[in-house]
Amino acid sequence: MYKDKATLVFDIETIPDITKAKQIYNLDNLSDAEAFEALKNMRRQETGGSDFFRHHLHKVICISVVLRMGDTVRVWSLGEEDASESEIIKRFFSAIDKYDVTLVSWNGSGFDLPVLHYRAMLHQITAPMYWELGDHYKEFRYNNYINRFHMRHVDLMDVLSLYQARATQPLDQIATFLGFPGKLGMDGSQVYDNYLQGNIADIRHYCETDVLNTWLIYLRFQLMRGDIMKPDYQNEIILLQNTLASSNKPHLQEFLAAWQEQEANNT
Repeated sequence: MYKDKATLVFDIETIPDITKAKQIYNLDNLSDAEAFEALKNMRRQETGGSDFFRHHLHKVICISVVLRMGDTVRVWSLGEEDASESEIIKRFFSAIDKYDVTLVSWNGSGFDLPVLHYRAMLHQITAPMYWELGDHYKEFRYNNYINRFHMRHVDLMDVLSLYQARATQPLDQIATFLGFPGKLGMDGSQVYDNYLQGNIADIRHYCETDVLNTWLIYLRFQLMRGDIMKPDYQNEIILLQNTLASSNKPHLQEFLAAWQEQEANNT
């Protein structure tokens, strides 16, 4: 199925960029902890309740991916645990430049990619193939990463909701609904606290399980739309299960065990 093309499922984890936010809101006289509380209060006033920071003030600390290419499927996080934001983002866009990948995400159009756009500009990172719209390669005119309705980037949350905000659903619920493990270890609201405690490895592991859920939902989506047939789907499931079973990483073993338990409960 994937011998001649590559699919890259991705998810990012972020923390508030307190340094930049203090500059923008003239809070340099406050400590980072004090500024964080002040920024949340200001954001609640701006939004009428939500303290979710603006996209450009999300600092990327992790990008996890599932790469399905050739005869293999792999899951990992880009860069080492101490990699800078610039290096992590550069690795992501370099993969797009190197391989003609189909990008897959959950809410990537609404969050992950806009964050990556702003942060890539901050670090002066180039991404020519990602931004290609057909000026150099004609095939991108009809299928590129930027157009919401093209399939070179598939935002599953956006597509499955038929681009209706009131119909969007959280990844965790759809994964569990379909018989997949859902979130393991933590959720997005706990990432910043874990970062402050130095638990970078746990954040990366959590993000990797999110992209595994997204990959499994994408396979079910491909089956629904007739892009793969049931035997191909079953082969992909077996390939992933075998890959996870052969891994020596405890969080991937935990994901497999939770998945098998879900399957047992649904039979």
